[in-house]
Amino acid sequence: MPRLVFKLPDLGEGTVTAEIVAWRVKPGDVVTEDQPFAEMSTEKAVVELPAPVAGRVVSLAGKAGDSIAVGAELAVFETDALASLEPAAASPATAAHGVTAGAVASPDSRHLSRDGNGNGTSAASGERPRASPATRRRAHEAGVDLTGVAGTGPGGRIQSGDLDAAMAARTAGTPVARVQPADGAGSQHAGVHEIEVFGVRRLIAQRMSEAKRTIPHFAYVEEVDITALEALRQQLNAQLAPGTPALTYLPLVVIALVRTLRHFPQCNAHYDAARNVLRRFDAVHAGIATQTADGLKVPVVRDAQALDLAGLAAEIRRVAAAARGNTARRDELTGSTITVTSLGKLGGIVSTPILNSPEVAIIGLNKAVERPVVYRGSVAVRLMMNLSSSFDHRFVDGFDAAAMIQDLKQRLEQPAALAVAAVSDTRIAAPLGIQS
Repeated sequence: MPRLVFKLPDLGEGTVTAEIVAWRVKPGDVVTEDQPFAEMSTEKAVVELPAPVAGRVVSLAGKAGDSIAVGAELAVFETDALASLEPAAASPATAAHGVTAGAVASPDSRHLSRDGNGNGTSAASGERPRASPATRRRAHEAGVDLTGVAGTGPGGRIQSGDLDAAMAARTAGTPVARVQPADGAGSQHAGVHEIEVFGVRRLIAQRMSEAKRTIPHFAYVEEVDITALEALRQQLNAQLAPGTPALTYLPLVVIALVRTLRHFPQCNAHYDAARNVLRRFDAVHAGIATQTADGLKVPVVRDAQALDLAGLAAEIRRVAAAARGNTARRDELTGSTITVTSLGKLGGIVSTPILNSPEVAIIGLNKAVERPVVYRGSVAVRLMMNLSSSFDHRFVDGFDAAAMIQDLKQRLEQPAALAVAAVSDTRIAAPLGIQS
């Protein structure tokens, strides 16, 4: 019977290896062409690999957490195996290199069943339950065995809400199965939970360790009076059409940052260590640090300097949602020239953000709080927020780093000029007395 050896393809941007996150099939399963059969983790994205042919899975290389080199054997398929067996549901693949980034696979009807009312049922004994990588990770960390969780998604796929319900039932005293270690990959004994670190989380750990080990960080913190900026934000939000998401500080800060970087191009740069070359960029590709179920990701708003405030706010929402939903393309998770990070209401007073290598600067937004300060010769309550920044001290001198943050501070504290530059819609500008 003809066999096809599927080798791991180049997943883009010089990828040398990829890590197995999960197998969607097992040896002996029958697949249709383009049905997702594996989830692989590249630098910061989880991508799905579709089956190249219809047939039976003969063998799979490795287990979750293993690294596979590009060009190495990943799976073997028999191509004439469908004559007498019902195929699994197909899922189209649309991305370059034969992968679909972050897509949701159609469930395998042989692994899950429906009850008489059409509701999802738990996976049969010994079968792998259908769930996204984020849901599986949450379940593993919470100690919930997904084989005992009924899925309400298409074909019985376990949704995030299904896991929430199972966890709530356990809290209320309803028995819920515990995760069982597989192949020694994790264990729980006497209240100790061992969780194998792989996939995106392992990549984050590696990148953070490398950045702190190889880059001499220079940290600089400055407080900013954003009382006027908040007044502007509220006025702009009052002019938005019904249903439009409210404007946050983030796009306003990025607009100001774009203008600041015109005077500090050394901070909008990459250091290419292999070539020992510093690359400065005219365009600002703003990385937006985003917390997701898989860990911190940095989706990219490309050419931020070309967007007005409304366009920038919409693009920040779009790429952040794609990162959280695991639907971001690889090119949307790479290529930023400077990163902005914010913990919102959890931002604290001061932070020391780690550089997103190969970038040389990162700007962190801390929590906005009302504080009594001396303002124009008297004590007044003002809305204050700290900017916590880090720079690669090899290429950004302390004086230049401080001067850049001072420039950014001035733009945020005097936002009238910022609004003129940022607002292109005269219907919004006119009520504020702004001449566009």
